[in-house]
Amino acid sequence: MRLSELSGKEIVDAKKAERLGVLGQTDLEINEKSGQIQALLIPSLKWFGLKRQGGEVRVPWKHIKKIGTDMIIIDIDDESEM
Repeated sequence: MRLSELSGKEIVDAKKAERLGVLGQTDLEINEKSGQIQALLIPSLKWFGLKRQGGEVRVPWKHIKKIGTDMIIIDIDDESEM
């Protein structure tokens, strides 16, 4: 699968049955030596009045269960791992 094919897919948590976000082109953590994807980085934006505060949620690659045509399904056992 090419990197361009991952872009734009919705990320869904199977346990919570909730949408976490959409994967963009810069939302990956890649090992520089091997070139393998280590984790997905999902932006988490929160609006407080007019200020935007953002962070990101790190989802290790081992928690990805299925990559479909429209979405990526993840299964995270413990939120502390994120």
